[in-house]
Amino acid sequence: MKKFNRSIFIILFCCLGRVEGASNLLAFKSITELESGNLKVVFTLEQVALLNSYALDDPSRIVIDIKNVSLRNPIAASKISPIRLIRASEINDNVRIVIDLKGSVFWKKPWQVKHKDRVDLILEIKRDKAMDKNLRDIIVAIDAGHGGKDPGAVGKNLLEKDVTLLIAKELERTLRDTDGYRPVMIRPDNRFVALDDRYQNARKLGADLFVSIHADAFRLSSVKGSSVYVWSEEASSITAENLSKTEMTKNPEVGSKIGKLDVRDFDEDAARTIYQIAYEAKITNSTILAEKIIQQMKRDPFTKMHKPGVEFADFRVLKSIDIPSVLIESGFISNPDDAKRLEGKAGRRMIARSIFLGIHNYFKEKPKPNTFMTDSPKNIEYQIQKGDVISEIAIRFGVTIDEIILWNNLNNKSIYPGQKIKIFI
Repeated sequence: MKKFNRSIFIILFCCLGRVEGASNLLAFKSITELESGNLKVVFTLEQVALLNSYALDDPSRIVIDIKNVSLRNPIAASKISPIRLIRASEINDNVRIVIDLKGSVFWKKPWQVKHKDRVDLILEIKRDKAMDKNLRDIIVAIDAGHGGKDPGAVGKNLLEKDVTLLIAKELERTLRDTDGYRPVMIRPDNRFVALDDRYQNARKLGADLFVSIHADAFRLSSVKGSSVYVWSEEASSITAENLSKTEMTKNPEVGSKIGKLDVRDFDEDAARTIYQIAYEAKITNSTILAEKIIQQMKRDPFTKMHKPGVEFADFRVLKSIDIPSVLIESGFISNPDDAKRLEGKAGRRMIARSIFLGIHNYFKEKPKPNTFMTDSPKNIEYQIQKGDVISEIAIRFGVTIDEIILWNNLNNKSIYPGQKIKIFI
């Protein structure tokens, strides 16, 4: 890769002075040309920040609004195609960065990487002459509950941490191979991830929504079914209240209240008071997302609902103030029927399918700007993977084999890895 020396940077704008009350300082760091052809733009912060990013067309530009931040120094950057100019301004306690572009780009939503001495704010862009507007992927954070030293609920032959990871990987695969989505795994393997780190990592990764996958157990083996939860200080039912209490008494680490945060972390509790409008919108959108997932679960003949509507509970993992977040109890591994369903790949795939279709239907109703959902597409495009067969693809998306063949004119034709097919959902 090629890195551009700071000494050749030209000053693009002057710092207007640190705004009183803004405790986080922003500075420009570098522009790097990657082997992929992408440009990597890096800024530094002192703490993880609350930010909003979007692209505009005609003229083409990317805007990053960062809350409670001020400029450390005059920012300088080189003019490297497709970047025309980087400029910024301070408004009250906030900073707006504007990256002016030469034409349309595919861009990755900014993400934050925490180091011992700083936080890097990173943006990647790539010029694509075939594009007529700026575009990015929808980022879905998938949180497989428990893991490592924390097994979660324990069934006869099942551990919750294993079930949740397998469901999460099914969901990850569907999102990964569907154009326009990019999944990020909060727990990619059998490792322990603290609850604070789960929602903190979703913020750092720039997630558009957050899905936490769990399973449950109860002393009565007759209790069964799935439920979907949204965060609330007050539980919506006895079951929700018991779950919240169980989480808090199992381990102090699992309690609802935030523990001692790292100095560079973002304080979600404090932000909820300051940014009340954003928090209220997040709860509304989380409820819509939960409703969409429940609708799909009810269509699954193998999944029974323990609670037919959206439940509310004080789960710390759902604390983000602005990222729509839901927690899914996929079933009771203490119930023989649920355990059998979750033990098999087919049953886990059906749960993952319900979650995916719920997510997709959510973005139909609440499309994110600059993504493929903005134009209300009638279909998605799925990229065939090695080992795929049409029958399993049909199950994955809740359609029929005949429909896939008809939509893609596949009569007497083989599918092959890398091929993209249309699926109308």
